[in-house]
Amino acid sequence: MAAQPGRDDDAAPTITVFGRTFRLPRSRGLRVGLGVMLIVLGIFGFLPVLGFWMIPLGLLVLSYEFHLVRRMRRRGIVHWERRKGRRKRRD
Repeated sequence: MAAQPGRDDDAAPTITVFGRTFRLPRSRGLRVGLGVMLIVLGIFGFLPVLGFWMIPLGLLVLSYEFHLVRRMRRRGIVHWERRKGRRKRRD
């Protein structure tokens, strides 16, 4: 598979959350482990340090690797944008 022009294949993958960019590990296993760990620890959100915010973050990390999770994320974004559009028209 040939490299695409202007694309650095050795660059670490990144995700953007609320305008901030975060680098993910280059290893696929580490990315999957990080995503699963965030989701599992997010289940214990009632504890002081851990929080339910970790579940969507874990899904975001996993969406980089798995098309099913990526598809669910994109559908959620489309649904959210449509909902915001309806609210703006009502106001």
